[in-house]
Amino acid sequence: MEFIVEIVLQLLGWILQVFGELLLQLVLEAIAELIGHSIKEPFRRPRPVRPWLAAVGYLIFGAAGGGLSIWLVPSLFIEAQWLRVANLLLTPVAAGLIMEVVGAWRERREKEVLRLETFTYGFCFAFAMAVVRYVLGNHQG
Repeated sequence: MEFIVEIVLQLLGWILQVFGELLLQLVLEAIAELIGHSIKEPFRRPRPVRPWLAAVGYLIFGAAGGGLSIWLVPSLFIEAQWLRVANLLLTPVAAGLIMEVVGAWRERREKEVLRLETFTYGFCFAFAMAVVRYVLGNHQG
């Protein structure tokens, strides 16, 4: 019975570690979204930026967000090496899905949707942030 409790506690610990990384990424994406909505008017263009260029921009912003997050929280929440590697895809996919939901919610209320509020661009931002955190974060495990 004690063995089962240890397994359950280990699984719960892993889930909470991944949730911590996801929460940090979502907070920074929300900040980026707020900034984007507040300064979009001066940067509005007659023709939208090409999608590939916007993706590169969100990768750069995500990497900058990752650098900022390392400065604020230098230690990774995830201790296990295999879970840190898995987090390079898990958290960006989850963040992209959440941003897609945010975009759909804004669209239903007839509010303007930023590209960040779609799965693809939300994933790009979160993936770049996850890579920077993985490479530069303090690995304790």
